[in-house]
Amino acid sequence: MNAKRNVVCLVAILSLSVTMALAHEDDEPASKPGEKLGIVEFQVECNVEAQQEFNHAIALYHSFWFDPANKAFDKVAQLDPGCGMAHWGRALSALGNPFAWPAPAKAWQAGAASMDKAKQAGARNERERDYIAALAKFYDGWEQTEHRPRALAWEAAMAQLADRYAGDMEAQIFYSLALIANALPTDKTFKNQLKAGEILQPLFEKHPDHPGAAHYLIHGYDYTELVQRGLPAARRYASIAPSAPHALHMPAHIFSRLGMWAESIQTNRASAAAALKELNDSSMTIGSYNALHAMDYMMYAHLQLGQDVAAQKLLDQIAAIQRIDVGNFPGAYALAAMPARYALEHHDWKKAASLELHPESLPWQQFPQCEAITVYARALGKARSGDTDGAKQELARLSELRETMLKNKLGYWPQQAQIQITVASAWVALAENHTDEAQRLMRAAVELETTTDKHPVTPGPLTPPREQLADMLLALNKPAEALIAYEQVQVTEPNRLRAIYGAARAAQANGDLEKSRNYDRQLLQLTANSDSERAEIVKAKKGQ
Repeated sequence: MNAKRNVVCLVAILSLSVTMALAHEDDEPASKPGEKLGIVEFQVECNVEAQQEFNHAIALYHSFWFDPANKAFDKVAQLDPGCGMAHWGRALSALGNPFAWPAPAKAWQAGAASMDKAKQAGARNERERDYIAALAKFYDGWEQTEHRPRALAWEAAMAQLADRYAGDMEAQIFYSLALIANALPTDKTFKNQLKAGEILQPLFEKHPDHPGAAHYLIHGYDYTELVQRGLPAARRYASIAPSAPHALHMPAHIFSRLGMWAESIQTNRASAAAALKELNDSSMTIGSYNALHAMDYMMYAHLQLGQDVAAQKLLDQIAAIQRIDVGNFPGAYALAAMPARYALEHHDWKKAASLELHPESLPWQQFPQCEAITVYARALGKARSGDTDGAKQELARLSELRETMLKNKLGYWPQQAQIQITVASAWVALAENHTDEAQRLMRAAVELETTTDKHPVTPGPLTPPREQLADMLLALNKPAEALIAYEQVQVTEPNRLRAIYGAARAAQANGDLEKSRNYDRQLLQLTANSDSERAEIVKAKKGQ
């Protein structure tokens, strides 16, 4: 079978492809026959045709389908040049995914131009003026001032707008989005998320076909402590807006938190397939960032089910990519994370130590938090295989990347880099026989991790620090402590293969054979549909 036919087979098996480039035809209609995006009614004082297209544009926005949303808002302006809210929508959607903010400078420039047009066109009533004024708070001084104070100013303005127009469903939904987007990952009271949930939940129940209510409930409840609350929205959202790639992907945020791997694979496969409908080039070298984001979630799920063949096929696909449709953070993250996940989940230290950024054409310097994934994996690979000098070189690079993140004010990511540095340093210390220091460092990494949470861009950590602590304790012949740590991992990361496997081995080493067999049975049940004989599966079978 030749190489071209191999690629075709992979596409058929996974219902996704990385073979096409975006077709952005200037004369392409913003609305397409058969498109299903849910029901949105956002009243504006524009002509009838513009009102209809405005609702369509908002529906696209609520499912984070930004390029079509931008085109739809442009069409609104064409249908009714005096509709200032068309430019408001363009300014909002120009910034892209709120959960990946701050947006790049080009996005702010484009959005600022739209804000100017919104002000020039004006609003036709006080409510619309309030919407434009609220978003203007976000843009005011964007070139000179930091992102977060302006984001909080927008949130405060939306709070006032939502209070003033209590019957305006969209005001409530956009205020909720601002609350969730501005929530701090270190706030373990989940104040913003719970407040947004109180607003969104009754709206979701009353308007079950509104894409924004379901979508933002999932984001608001994408936390271990809140995840069960998000399951109804997760089960509903994909059927509300099946045309939108992001809507098909979003249920996986809840499914992954609950260890529902088969469901995650199914919804992400559909998401990636939908993303490809935006592409029409057969060069075999271009990938869709929407598809890549879904593929990373698929990769994580396949690995937890022992489906190494399926996971490897995903790696084969991204190996063919030379560039992606939009050089943005989620796409870059997936390209860095997927090979690292595969190597680290298998404890393949040689492979981890040799990972490189791919494709070279991607502007990796714009995404230091993504490059850090590859460097971190190399540091672990080298430390775990005894190359401490090489690991220290990678740690030096990680420190440089962390400084860049601090300089670029990437608020969440410097702490994640510090966790990576601490974990890798712990393994270096162990390799150099500094066992007390190794344990101290690893426990410090675990403690640091407990003060934050995962980012929406990722289905889960490459390898949880607590799981690595357990691995270290088991290697140091402390099975009782290791067992506790493995079991604690399963509270926050349910149905995680290596945590279950480690618990079985720790219980066995601790003399608790019944618990060991129970964990082996749990692992075999989890991997009942595996497509390979992972070492962990073989060992679990022997444990029976």
